[in-house]
Amino acid sequence: MSAPEPAENGAQQLLVVIDPVARRTDGESVRIAKDVLSAGATAKICLPDGPAEFARVLARRGARRPVVIGDDRALLRTVALLHRERDLSAGVLSLVPVGVSVELARSLGVPTGAVAAARAVLDGVVRRLDLLVDDSDGVVLGDLRIPALPSAGGRAGGPGGPSVWHACRSLVRTLVKPAPHLNGHPQRLRVEADGVVLSDLDEPVDAVTVRSRGGRAEVVVRRHASPEPITASALSVTVSGADFRYRADAAVTGPVRTRTWTLRAGAWGLTLPAEAAGAQV
Repeated sequence: MSAPEPAENGAQQLLVVIDPVARRTDGESVRIAKDVLSAGATAKICLPDGPAEFARVLARRGARRPVVIGDDRALLRTVALLHRERDLSAGVLSLVPVGVSVELARSLGVPTGAVAAARAVLDGVVRRLDLLVDDSDGVVLGDLRIPALPSAGGRAGGPGGPSVWHACRSLVRTLVKPAPHLNGHPQRLRVEADGVVLSDLDEPVDAVTVRSRGGRAEVVVRRHASPEPITASALSVTVSGADFRYRADAAVTGPVRTRTWTLRAGAWGLTLPAEAAGAQV
């Protein structure tokens, strides 16, 4: 762990990207965070209107450290973009959680109050975190779950309803034939950890969970016919079988018939309060 390095003139150079959903959801928290960051660093404030502009702003950050003001979906979008640029390991990312869904941010150790989170951006330390990367170049920061059960965090829209982005995704889902998945029904899946078969197609499973733990992927398979789960620690996990959907953090993907996730230890850096970073080591 280390503290973010200041620029040559002694002030930190920040690119503060404010997600439009955060602006609609809680404009007051956005204003507070922006004021704290601007008072403690040289901050360029950007207000992208949508995903395409969000990506362009991030790509033109130069030497500035990106700071995202937004919810879990904004964090995931940022990490995915930096991963696709193959520039994730070289830099450091900061987050001020604002929005409806901030459970992932909280689980990573980011304060959920605007002032505390902004101060952590300025005064915190860098912690290197693991990343699960799938064979379609998707990323997972927290938990991966099969089946794709509904999220307890709700939608990413503001109090007046879901965001335009979420509405578009919902429309697409209504036009696609639903894939068979569990919701309480066993499914026949083959689960492999580093090439070792944990469960095969002849053993229906109720759930599969994968999460990163200390530089390894922790796999838990709950079989329908047995109360005892199968657990394993691996660097690569492959799930295949009938069409299935999976929830990776806040996003649902699928249907797919096979997918492989590979653990990349310490793949990205996030600024956290010193006490939170120390507690997670």
